[in-house]
Amino acid sequence: MPSRRLGQSIGINNIPPKSCSYSCIYCQLGRTNRMQVNRHEFYKPEEIFHEAKLKIKQLNNKNEYADYFSFVPDGEPTLDINLGTEIDMLKCFDIKIAVITNASLIWMDDVKEDLMKADWISVSIDAVDEDTWRKIDRPHRSLKHQDILNGIVEFSKVYKGTLVTETMLVDGINDHEACIKGIAEQLAVILPKKAYLLVPTRPPAENNVKRPSKDSLINAAEMVHSISGVDVECITGDEKEEGFFFSEDIVNDILSITSVHPIREEIVNEMLKKRNLDNTVIDNLIKQDIIIEYLHEGKKFYRRNINDI
Repeated sequence: MPSRRLGQSIGINNIPPKSCSYSCIYCQLGRTNRMQVNRHEFYKPEEIFHEAKLKIKQLNNKNEYADYFSFVPDGEPTLDINLGTEIDMLKCFDIKIAVITNASLIWMDDVKEDLMKADWISVSIDAVDEDTWRKIDRPHRSLKHQDILNGIVEFSKVYKGTLVTETMLVDGINDHEACIKGIAEQLAVILPKKAYLLVPTRPPAENNVKRPSKDSLINAAEMVHSISGVDVECITGDEKEEGFFFSEDIVNDILSITSVHPIREEIVNEMLKKRNLDNTVIDNLIKQDIIIEYLHEGKKFYRRNINDI
């Protein structure tokens, strides 16, 4: 799948929906129905390696390439106790490896060891004060916020790859000056390669989640940069979704994408058009309750019904 941060990447889905340590109010996959913090095996590493090998073969047959394998699953990737093993196995393809994590388990030594093996790591910092963190990320009750923040700092001191941060800004929740100042001061200690400020662009878990105003986002970016000295980039709109690595199975492609994030109607229509297919394909998936359709900010989206998986 295409990414403005990682170029062309092959997504590695090592967590089934929706096993996570958070239930973020803005999550594009909806509320977490399997809250957990204990690491265990979800899939055999050999299964993930086999699927990756098949995808590489498909790319080679079409003279295409990938810049990264990206662990961006249907839940928190570090819950997978085999994450380090999977990264080691994928290195034989000579493709860089990225992990996008909410960092909730980074205070654990074995999680740090696994993440050290990746080339590019993104950690989430949506707030530094306890109340806002609980309001926006809705963490597992056993997690301690200060342990997480300390873990990120410790990791940043020893990690040799590219470390970036992500902050999802939600109107009226964590976009006010005091919250942004706290995040900026934390970034000044971590010193990531880049700090990404995001806004909700796909249908969120909660209906009252709204993106902040343009002025609020600009002020946040300026404050983060001036206090931390870190390069800041704002991601405010849907990235282009053409360019996905498609197979010959249109249903599998639609299910693969919508299980990771909702997809806009026009993108699905373009996928069908390229294969000379009509909307019967998506209509049947909706009738079977495999795909759910809904509106967000006046646009129609489709997402996988995680209760069906």
